[in-house]
Amino acid sequence: MTAQRQSVKKGQHMGWSAEVVARTVATGIGATMVMDVAGLLRARLFGVPGLDWGLVGRWAAGIARGRFLLPPGQVARATTPSERLAGWGLHYSVGIVLAAGLTLLCGPAWLISPPLLPVLGYGTATVVLPFFILQPGLGLGVAARKVPTPWLARRRSVVTHAIFGCGLYLSARAGALLQLLP
Repeated sequence: MTAQRQSVKKGQHMGWSAEVVARTVATGIGATMVMDVAGLLRARLFGVPGLDWGLVGRWAAGIARGRFLLPPGQVARATTPSERLAGWGLHYSVGIVLAAGLTLLCGPAWLISPPLLPVLGYGTATVVLPFFILQPGLGLGVAARKVPTPWLARRRSVVTHAIFGCGLYLSARAGALLQLLP
């Protein structure tokens, strides 16, 4: 058992070591994967299409050029492999950053013993990012107000981010359990 885990068990402060950074990155990736698997299941079982990450990549490229809103004509055009790669990369990077935000908020000890409700609440609260940044940037309006069924889109976003919260919890628990193995 590392000295850090021993100090966490004693209730002492756990600092930002390479282990904490690695756990945070792994937790962010794991939580994002849980969210993506749930999205794939939702698409296959219920026919609900997921977000086109190529559009997100196109939008991100526009931001790099100083354009914060994706022009309507660019939404209809098919995405390229490089846009899809950029979109997926941004998606997973945001998952890592959000896990780091939770680690900053709760302290690194949450990675050892994650509290279920606060982690689920945090994950669900991250829905503010698509509501106020991504959806407006893609031309969908704040909280998807410009889509034909905005409440359905909002509900799906909230559910997706609640699943991300579950993913944070499950990934942190898995990381903690894996540390106990010899």
